[in-house]
Amino acid sequence: MSDFKTFLKSGHTPTLVASFLYFAFSCCIWVLNGAMAPFISEDLNLTAAQKGLMLSVPIFAGALMRFPLGILAQYIGRKSATLVEMGLIAVAMLFGYFFVHTFNDLLAMGTLLGIAGASFGVALSLGSGWFPPKHKGLAMGLVGAGNIGTAVSVLIAPPLALAYGWQTVYGLAAIAICLPMIVMIVFAKEPPDRDEHATFREQIACLFEKDGWAFSIIYGVTFGGFIGLISFLPSYYYDQFHVSKVQAGQLTMLAAFMGAALRIFGGWISDRWGGVNTLTAVIITVAITLVMVGLADQSLAATTLLLMLCFAALGAGNGAVFQLVPLRWPLSTAVAGSMIGEVGALAGGLVPNAMGLSKQYSGTYLWGFVSIAVMAVVALMIMRVMQVRWTRTWAEKGGRARTA
Repeated sequence: MSDFKTFLKSGHTPTLVASFLYFAFSCCIWVLNGAMAPFISEDLNLTAAQKGLMLSVPIFAGALMRFPLGILAQYIGRKSATLVEMGLIAVAMLFGYFFVHTFNDLLAMGTLLGIAGASFGVALSLGSGWFPPKHKGLAMGLVGAGNIGTAVSVLIAPPLALAYGWQTVYGLAAIAICLPMIVMIVFAKEPPDRDEHATFREQIACLFEKDGWAFSIIYGVTFGGFIGLISFLPSYYYDQFHVSKVQAGQLTMLAAFMGAALRIFGGWISDRWGGVNTLTAVIITVAITLVMVGLADQSLAATTLLLMLCFAALGAGNGAVFQLVPLRWPLSTAVAGSMIGEVGALAGGLVPNAMGLSKQYSGTYLWGFVSIAVMAVVALMIMRVMQVRWTRTWAEKGGRARTA
């Protein structure tokens, strides 16, 4: 406890809290269509492939918008960038409330939901900006735990959609986003570590390196798998097990909570055990549990327990990736992390499509789960090959930080 108090005193706690709320509300809104998918698909009579596309669009859009928001933050400041983004989110939610009535409208709404998905890099940079280097990892972990907002979304949105209609939930979200805006305005302060205006080439420099692509593929499994599956699971539970729409959200919440809660643990255990060792255990667990979920499609209890284990591993994996990134790019952690986060998030958009196409053309979701598991195995093989050089150049055996 005394160590945590020391940590809080070393930075600006109100900014940390404001950043957490901003990221949590953003995550909540980002997956809103996924949380309400059973209502939307029934109302608009969507096919399995259309559901997959509907759920993919916000993920793709959010990943692509991360880079522009990061550039904007460099010029107007991170706090100001968050306020601009939250203002745009409120406008997007009002569009959803008044104008979304058809499938094409829904795809446009998915693009607007992507605005909320752009928050990751700016939130972490703002929240950790006041803290010294030795505490930035914990600060980023605490802000990153804001992806608990995905669990809140799948828990709260279905009952609201049942009571008031799914379009009304967009309107309520427009009101709700005012809370983190007020907290940000009143309590947050722009950190002193103002980023330099990096060039476009500097922003994407890590993607000209093999390590950059290796980390992007790994993060595509851990975070892409997390956000993609969170978006799809309400539909999966509703279609496969015929539970109520509200129960589908509640069951998804159990998995989402595990993923959010274990992110901090993943960073902590990676500091001690090594990021490579942690990711090896994580990816093996993810691959095995996903295949077992596909095979357990007649057992609701087994599916739920397996998904909770899978999401615990995915959450720990997200923390492990960002234990390694600062070791590999110590002087450009924010830039490298932003690009890896963007590419990794893009991979998440493939997950709902894979699941929808699997169901539509084979009559089962099994091959969707298997395809994600295969991608996880590919990422593991890439990491195990690359780690030979990593442990010779910038990391200790297993992926721990090198000591002086």
